[in-house]
Amino acid sequence: MGGLALLAREAGHRVTGCDANVYPPMSTQLAAQGIELTEGWNTEQVALKPDVFVIGNVVTRGNPLMEQILDQGLPYVSGPQWLRENVLAGKWVVAVAGTHGKTTVAAMLAWILEQAGLEPGFLIGGVPANFGVSARATPPPPPLTKGGSKGGFFVVEADEYDTAFFDKRSKFVHYPARAAVLNNLEFDHADIFPDLAAIETQFHHFVRTLPASGLIIANGSDTALARVLARGCYTPVECFGVADGWAATAIGPGGFDVLLRGEKQGRVQWALQGAHNQANALAAIAAARHCGVAPAQAISALQSFEGVKRRMEVRGVAGGVTVYDDFAHHPTAIAATLEGMRAKVNSSRILAVLEPRSNTMKAGVMKDRLAASLAGADRVYCFSAGLQWDAAAVLAPLGAKAEAHADFDRLLAAVARAAKPGDHVVIMSNGGFNGIHDKLLARLARK
Repeated sequence: MGGLALLAREAGHRVTGCDANVYPPMSTQLAAQGIELTEGWNTEQVALKPDVFVIGNVVTRGNPLMEQILDQGLPYVSGPQWLRENVLAGKWVVAVAGTHGKTTVAAMLAWILEQAGLEPGFLIGGVPANFGVSARATPPPPPLTKGGSKGGFFVVEADEYDTAFFDKRSKFVHYPARAAVLNNLEFDHADIFPDLAAIETQFHHFVRTLPASGLIIANGSDTALARVLARGCYTPVECFGVADGWAATAIGPGGFDVLLRGEKQGRVQWALQGAHNQANALAAIAAARHCGVAPAQAISALQSFEGVKRRMEVRGVAGGVTVYDDFAHHPTAIAATLEGMRAKVNSSRILAVLEPRSNTMKAGVMKDRLAASLAGADRVYCFSAGLQWDAAAVLAPLGAKAEAHADFDRLLAAVARAAKPGDHVVIMSNGGFNGIHDKLLARLARK
């Protein structure tokens, strides 16, 4: 929604917004762009008399401002529908979908297209460091042009979460994509989906909207995606992560070779770690090729890719301890984050600090996989407030290296007490986590 606000403001509209508990980097991005933010949903905001209220999926019936909008018959629209009608129309849209890695792949692809001189627009669920903003418009091109028409491309992070309380379809069915990345597919969002099969159905709906002249870039080793495509696919498919498609051969912690059907396309040298980021890069390179960017040019662009805020972002160093912020909250993402960190720091100690904040994690749907996902850390600290399950019992297989604290201050004190010079503290949450990063750095500095 913050990204949509940037796009609307760039289009010349006056934009205001309201939400609760907004935290960086989005809060700081909105402030830097001069977008007025109201804390909470006060009904007095109808006095602003906007042309339209753009509604995000956090808003439910019973929300006081929404009830006022409905009572007064004021105009409103969902975020994805507004995006389709006002921004995406006439663009060569590349949509990036999947349970994990959407933000990173979308940011990589936007940067590749930017470096190729294609000046893409984008809407991304995080803030790419290379751009400093999560969204940017682009001038309208001639309809459906490809490769070489500046301003013709738009990269959108395509989320499978529902659109709004009045539109329960997944967001991505609103996006008129010419090409789509299907990065992976696992069960998540247990608050709206009963099982993995229900999510596969939504992905199938999305696949059915793609044109025969487009392209699907799919993770060839993902069985759930294979089931989705087997239900009916009308668009050519290129796979990554398989020998007969796009593949990566690691050459060490600092890079990998890119292969297309066994033929070397070039070598990526960068600071990112983990097999998951290699797969993300393959997806972005393949999608860029569909937009007319040669693999060698895409590979060159990735050398200068700086990552995304809240994806293994270094928040600071104090007392010889490095503190990282990461968005991981699903066991698969947690394990991938720690795998990448281990490759980076070798035998140095890793302290993992986790807030299971998503609705899925709070309900305990993934709890049986949590201990194994955290096994790569030397110490584990779990913030257990608000959970519907016993975090201490779930983490018991990790033995004495794991602790669960329902009190935030006690958790913070325990981490600060345990951290030693040379340690790496990886804080994982999909929320603000009570500002733990700055608070921990302050304690470590005093220590």
